[in-house]
Amino acid sequence: MPATPTHPERTPPRTASDAVVAHLEDLIFDRTYEAGDSLPSEAELSAQLQVSRLTVREGVRSLAARGLVEVSHGRRPVVVATNASQLRDFFSSSVRRDAGGLLELLEVRLAIEVHAAELAARNATQPQIESLEAALQAMTDAADDDSFTAADMRFHHGITEASGNRMISLLVEGMADPLKVGRLKSLHGYLQGSPDLGDLLEEHRLILAKIAARDAPGAARAMRKHLATTRRDLLRAFSG
Repeated sequence: MPATPTHPERTPPRTASDAVVAHLEDLIFDRTYEAGDSLPSEAELSAQLQVSRLTVREGVRSLAARGLVEVSHGRRPVVVATNASQLRDFFSSSVRRDAGGLLELLEVRLAIEVHAAELAARNATQPQIESLEAALQAMTDAADDDSFTAADMRFHHGITEASGNRMISLLVEGMADPLKVGRLKSLHGYLQGSPDLGDLLEEHRLILAKIAARDAPGAARAMRKHLATTRRDLLRAFSG
């Protein structure tokens, strides 16, 4: 069996500048350089890649335009923390234009969070499980809707972090603002049917219990059931 390549096959760079971009992307996405680290100087990259300093500068500018690095006069380019600002803008705009977008967003959550719960049951560290326990306790102790929703978001974000998949975490980060709107809406729908949060908290406890027990299929089922409840509550809130 041939060894699995470190990087999947991709289209060869068309220009020298493209080659610089590809090289720097590898350094950033492989975490050779983390957020806050300075990249090699123009002179170092020029010598290493055997291209002109102008070509290096063009490649760096391309990365800066995409928000991957920050360029300041007289300083080496600095790697910027990966963020989901463009995704956040898109999701927030979609929800603002059409309240039904919250139901579409829930379908996205169903696709992502069920799998994230399954992965978390396999990959969560003990500190991550303890963080989920703390978020669940904060939900239990919450004095109002806003504090309950904030704790609820910490709980679900904690699951995506515990999944060990950075892309899942980034997607959920991109949905943060509209998710808050959706959670408040579904909470109001839930409270229309029951003044007691006991059943809702129990759904979260079951998810956590399955993750802590390393029961991946059980965690997925528990999350799917919880999101079905969320859909019911959203529809109730819309009709109310």
